[in-house]
Order: sequence, then C-alpha cells, then structure tokens
Amino acid sequence: MPDPSSSLSTVVSTDDDVEPRQRFSEVLSDLASRPASAISIGDVLNTFGDRAFGALMLLFAAPNVLPLPLGMSAVLGAPLLFITAQLMLGRSTLWMPRFIRERSISRDFFALLTAKLSPILHRAERLLRPRLGVLLHPLPERIVGAACLLLAIILFLPIPFGNIPPAFAIAAFALGILERDGLATLVGWLSAIGSLLILAAISSAIIAGINAFLNQLWVILG
Repeated sequence: MPDPSSSLSTVVSTDDDVEPRQRFSEVLSDLASRPASAISIGDVLNTFGDRAFGALMLLFAAPNVLPLPLGMSAVLGAPLLFITAQLMLGRSTLWMPRFIRERSISRDFFALLTAKLSPILHRAERLLRPRLGVLLHPLPERIVGAACLLLAIILFLPIPFGNIPPAFAIAAFALGILERDGLATLVGWLSAIGSLLILAAISSAIIAGINAFLNQLWVILG
C-alpha cells in the first residue's frame, strides 16, 4: 500500500533554478489574500495538493487553540473526521465529499485567523526540521491517524473548554507530518495523552456535579 506520508515529504531539489516549496504559513497567507468573498474547503484542498493531509489537519485544528465563536469547533472539526480517518487507513490521496468541499467561511474571517496564527506558525517553522524519521514510517503514521481521529471526535463534541488540548495535539501531529519532524510527533503524543486525561477529569467533574444535584433534589423532594 502506498505510503500516505510520501507525498507530504519536503521536496529537496538539486536544481538551483527550482524555487523551494512554500511553507505552510506562506500558502495560508496567499489564500487569505485572494479577492474572493469566501474561501471554501475545496479551495484549500486544491491549493495544498500533495501536502493535503498534514496541511488540512493543521488548518482545521490550529484555529481551535484560539478563542472562537460558538459552534466554530464543530464546523472546523467535521472535516478533521474525514482527514484523520483516511490517514489511519493509509490512503495516498485525500478525498472529501462534495458537501464538505463546498463548505466555506468568509475571506475576512479567514484572513483574521491567518493573522492570528501566522506569528505562531513562523516561530514553529523555524524550529522544525526532518528528524526521528522512524516515527513517521507508514505504520506509525497510520497509528497517528487513529489517535488524531479519536482527538477529532473529542474536538467535534460540545465539551466546554474541551477543544483546545485535542486541537493542539492534532496541530503538533500535523506539523510533524508536514515537516517530517519526529520530535513534533512526540509532542503530539504527549499532548494527546494530556488531552485524554483532561477529558477524563472534566467528565468525572460533570458526572459528580450531576449526581450531587440529583441527590440534593431527592433530599428536597423527599
């Protein structure tokens, strides 16, 4: 089966006349500067081409680390379910259904997100480089896809303050895939474990709160 990460590797050319591949932050800025009134997911998919897996994972996960309007985590989380599932299955090319491809956000909002994310991305891109490649072989990358699918499901759920940790973990995994940096992948794994622990703590607190309320209500009614 083809390696889904093979098309995501940084292209190194020995020809000095060939321009180096644009970094993720540069492509994002180009998208934000388009004159169109809205940016669709299909536009993003076509723009990133052979880097679609890592790039779209980062694009839809990273904004969730920032404060967003109510409901935006579900809008950005839905495409992540399709992307991470296909990464887990080892697909070499990314497919998105039409109803997902046609979803769009206003160019102004996209430009605002780009402006907020760009400083963070520039700092991250200066630190990233190909290393610890054993963590990005086909099988480990499919396991990353499975972990990201679980995190995307958590991100999609309406859990109060529960979207930031899984979004950060997916973004770290995505940077690892984009730049072939195993260290970023390790950060993703640590963040994923932390996300699950936080979710368990939040869930336990919610369940304890509901039980306490029901017990108090039973006392009052009894």
